Amino acid sequence: MRRLGLRSRLLLTVTAAVTVALIGLITGFNLILDHVLERDARDLVRTRAVTQLDSLHIVQGRLRLGETPDDRSSDAYVWIFAGPRAIEQPRVSAETARAARALAAAPRVRFADVAATDTRLYAVPVVAGGQHLGTVVAGVSLKLALLASTVLAAIVLAVVFLASRWLLDAALRPVARMTRQAAEWSEHDPEHRFALGPPHDELTELAATLDGLLDRLAASLHHERRFSAELSHELRTPLARVRAEAELALRRDRQPREYRQAFQLIQRNADQLTRTIDALVAAARYEAGVHRGTADAWSVAEDVVRACSGLAADRGVTVSVGGPDWRLRVGIDADLAERVLQPVLENACRYGTSTVHVAIGRKNSSVIYTIDDDGPGVRPEELSRIFEPGVRGTASLPIDDEGAGLGLALALRLARSVKGDIVVDAAPSGGRFHVRLPSG
Repeated sequence: MRRLGLRSRLLLTVTAAVTVALIGLITGFNLILDHVLERDARDLVRTRAVTQLDSLHIVQGRLRLGETPDDRSSDAYVWIFAGPRAIEQPRVSAETARAARALAAAPRVRFADVAATDTRLYAVPVVAGGQHLGTVVAGVSLKLALLASTVLAAIVLAVVFLASRWLLDAALRPVARMTRQAAEWSEHDPEHRFALGPPHDELTELAATLDGLLDRLAASLHHERRFSAELSHELRTPLARVRAEAELALRRDRQPREYRQAFQLIQRNADQLTRTIDALVAAARYEAGVHRGTADAWSVAEDVVRACSGLAADRGVTVSVGGPDWRLRVGIDADLAERVLQPVLENACRYGTSTVHVAIGRKNSSVIYTIDDDGPGVRPEELSRIFEPGVRGTASLPIDDEGAGLGLALALRLARSVKGDIVVDAAPSGGRFHVRLPSG
């Protein structure tokens, strides 16, 4: 069964409310009117009967009609009886006519009500010389007021229905147009916005809400596309290495030492694949608003130094950690903080000549890790490029024979997913990276 739309439901609600209100008003109006008419009807029919009586003439003991009053309304009736015979009578229902004849038969003043036609009758006998010559019967209809109020109510209801329909159509037309536009934009042009400014009424508030939904949809699509692109790009090199090494190992028989070297290279690339996938999944999870927790800033730095100890030993680099005497806490999980900090420290160990220092500090509501190395430094034109996936600084070419230039890009992605950042200082010698994370 098809459900009614919002416009139809509102229209039915308004119509039903107005109908109930009109029924109540008409009922109250008719009760008051009936009480008033009950009193006025007696005076009205008495006045009309006396007026008609004054227009009659008695000629030789018989009634003769004089000039008929011309102020009768459509709801007033007058009968003139000469004895039992009606010499003038209106066109009325049979019930009313029978009641008028019954009144004419009684030679006295009396009232009578005809319930079937809601009519009040008043009879005045015509007497001359003590002889009953006839009767004047006047009547008035009491149902005209009820009929008029009912017709008026129907007219008012029809006007309210048409006005409500027009107003609802005019009010909901922009809403329908905006929802259609939002649906079309979400499918074909997610960057389009209504841009009606700060909300000041219901329509601008709806526009702001739809703009917010489109913003979140566009951000979600952007994150999805970026995740897919980064996943494809950053997995390509490790997978290619694994495949190439496996093909080379299977091409000819090798010595056990050569097989061991091949397996070690495959293992290193598999580890890199694991770290890359974990980092990308973590970035997507934290961008989605997962609870971040807290961690000790010193413990994070020390764990990262231990993780990089093998690389530092291979490069002949000494790594140290320093900072304030009091303990600082970062406002993210230790695992995520380590994922952000470790690629930067690995980068310093690869490029450093002999020493790398990690300094821990605080600025405003952030914890700052400053990583210094005594390597060749970063050129000014490379400050932003080194954070792009697959891009390495020119100074790394003669030194680094491992990795795919992915670590800094992943670290920056993770840092920004938790409202942090990574920046690097340009210097002719020595590299300096600043890792900013929210404090706990």
